[in-house]
Amino acid sequence: MASPKEIIQRRAARVRRQLKAVAGDRPRLSVHRSSKNIYAQVIDDARGHTIASASTLEADLKGKLKTGADSDAAALIGKLVAERAVKAGIKEVVFDRGAYIYHGRVKALAEAAREAGLSF
Repeated sequence: MASPKEIIQRRAARVRRQLKAVAGDRPRLSVHRSSKNIYAQVIDDARGHTIASASTLEADLKGKLKTGADSDAAALIGKLVAERAVKAGIKEVVFDRGAYIYHGRVKALAEAAREAGLSF
């Protein structure tokens, strides 16, 4: 029987494999969440560089947020990373949820990014 860590690694690999199949030349919106913060990046894998990023660790956001680990913070980060990506000329991305289930904070971030102008 697979350990929980192996299950998470398999899920992450499966998601990444599916992304490569549908991505084409679009950059990916990558999400990472920890117990206290959430991070989002728009990454161009062809060139290997980050186009836009946002996290709850940014100095100007720390005062606004009660905590970096709730859905409100995730929605704010989704909106912020989408605005930065649109400003950089990116409107279409593929959503890389990693090994995280599309629920809660990950879902809030994705919906806020869509509302702010990214399409995926």
